[in-house]
Amino acid sequence: MADLAVRVGGLALRNPFLLASGIWGESGESLAGAWDAGAGGVITKSIGSRPRPGYPNPTIEEYSDWGLLNAMGLPNPGIEEYPREVEAARARGATVIGSVFGADAEEFATLAHRLEATGVAALELNLSCPHAEGYGTEVGSDPAEVAEIVRAVVRSVRVPVIAKVTPNTPDPAALAAAAESAGAAAISAINTVRGLAIDTTLHRPVLAHGLGGLSGPAIKPVGLACVWQIYDRVSVPVIGVGGISTAEDALEYLMAGACAVEVGTAVTRGGVAVFGRLVEGLSRRLDELGYASAAAAVGVAHPPRR
Repeated sequence: MADLAVRVGGLALRNPFLLASGIWGESGESLAGAWDAGAGGVITKSIGSRPRPGYPNPTIEEYSDWGLLNAMGLPNPGIEEYPREVEAARARGATVIGSVFGADAEEFATLAHRLEATGVAALELNLSCPHAEGYGTEVGSDPAEVAEIVRAVVRSVRVPVIAKVTPNTPDPAALAAAAESAGAAAISAINTVRGLAIDTTLHRPVLAHGLGGLSGPAIKPVGLACVWQIYDRVSVPVIGVGGISTAEDALEYLMAGACAVEVGTAVTRGGVAVFGRLVEGLSRRLDELGYASAAAAVGVAHPPRR
């Protein structure tokens, strides 16, 4: 039976499957539920300095085959309230990765330091939300700004720092390289792809905010391409994100260069039971292909590195 344990920038995971940020992470109980269902680790909602209600409804549009289009607006209870949820999840034994968002390097560093104190195993920086004004992609599209934010966070914490980069830019690999140069222990790629849907009867966008982020099967080729390019540009581990709902999807990401993957839309549709199926399926597929471990499959679709 293939060994699914992996290491991501100093972070040990029992398997490569992570609960993606913003999915099922509103409470410690829900985070622990994903862990109990078989996730290798769980990532919190992205937490900011103050509570945010998010955008008004409708915030989600579902496409039967494509995935989800959403504009939530980074709703969260704020850094003063959320740590108790991390503590609840950790009390159940979960490996918890904290996610934070900010408007500048100073805010990111302050939030990261606060969340580290809850005992999270690592921190993921949301540099890539495509629809929140003043955050996410707006502060994460310039390599110099990405480097400044990552450097500030790395200086303020001791746990591994993961930079989550956007696909909504001409060169996501350049953002990853900038994050690595500033001390990031790993790169997550990607966040949702900017998208729009129009209600032709009402003559207006389907989502209240207008623009949103597309997730699910439709963006898997985009995520794979970004992971492929980033793997060739950086030496730190890469976490693949986007459209993973089957073990075969996960294996594609591993072969493209990811050492772990985040699962989001598949959880919203099938619940956390999807993690058990993914773990079992990946182990079986690796056995069929003759790989002794998940780590052995990482990057094998690339030409040998010199």
